[in-house]
Amino acid sequence: MAEVGKGVNAGKLASNVQKRITRAQEKVLQKLGKADETKDTAFEEEVGKFNKQLADGTKLQKDLKAYMTAVKTMHECSKRLHDCLAEMYDPEWFGKEEVDSIAEDTDLLWQDFHQNLVDNALVSMDTYLAQFPDIKARIAKRERKLVDFDSARHHFASIQKSKKKDEAKIAKAEEELGRAQKVFEEINYDLQEELPTLWDSRVGIYVNTFQSVAGLEDKFHRDMGKLNQNLSDIMTKLDEQRLAKKGVTTASTGKSEEAANHSLSESGSDAPKSPAKNEAPTVTNGSSDAELPPSVLYKVKVMHDYGATDSDELDLKAGDIVLVLPFVNPDDQDDGWLMGVKESHWLENKNLVAKGVFPENFTQKL
Repeated sequence: MAEVGKGVNAGKLASNVQKRITRAQEKVLQKLGKADETKDTAFEEEVGKFNKQLADGTKLQKDLKAYMTAVKTMHECSKRLHDCLAEMYDPEWFGKEEVDSIAEDTDLLWQDFHQNLVDNALVSMDTYLAQFPDIKARIAKRERKLVDFDSARHHFASIQKSKKKDEAKIAKAEEELGRAQKVFEEINYDLQEELPTLWDSRVGIYVNTFQSVAGLEDKFHRDMGKLNQNLSDIMTKLDEQRLAKKGVTTASTGKSEEAANHSLSESGSDAPKSPAKNEAPTVTNGSSDAELPPSVLYKVKVMHDYGATDSDELDLKAGDIVLVLPFVNPDDQDDGWLMGVKESHWLENKNLVAKGVFPENFTQKL
């Protein structure tokens, strides 16, 4: 049995070698113009399209992978940046927990973006390009079978033209020609059907790829924009916290200086006289307590300008007097914040509709 198998393999090898020699001879004759070559212009155009389609798809796949690498790099840089912020952020600073949460959400957002790009764009491109090697191999096989067909055709024609007719050789050559023609036409027919369909399919893969990338980018940037806005708001509040602490320190210093100056004036010879017995005391804040609505708890004086950052806040200037009001729902009151209305508004309109919240440490109780 081993000898039989060895003989079969040797016979097949010899047959393949003979085919290669015959094809090489046929190509030489065709190049020298001594043998005509079967031409199919329409098929050659399809092969040209195929080669362009393969080159375009390969380039797109390469650039898509480069884009994915850039996304991964950006993810790593973003994570390091947020980790740096988390390490520097003191626990007592405003929004420490929110900053940590934003860092985690940002990391997850980058991960999802990268994975969705892989699933919706890169995998589809890989699947699309996976069909090209087989078709390319069959195109090459078709070319070889076409050479075999031309060689068999020329061999049959030369035997027919021979002066000495040998019917057996003619019959055998005709049989080989028919077999070569059948093999060529089968593979040629399949490719003639597949190549135009493959060429048209490129539109679908381009649409899918770029729609996926564009849609995923749009969603990613919208979600990332929300996280960035949240982080920006926290940084704004942190800066306000810094300024508020600075304001308290400045206010305390100013109060000490005012007390010292008052003490000096009392010790001088030009100290102001007490008002006469029947003389009414001067109201310096614009209204007496009797004129205030009963809901007012007390008054405060604004020591430093405060610019409102939300629609429910008061915009204050240093020197303003504010009537402090109770919150309708005590649970709505945040630490360090008061509810009130400017005294100037009350004196002019006699209503409290223009009330709003403001930071307590920007004011001094009267």
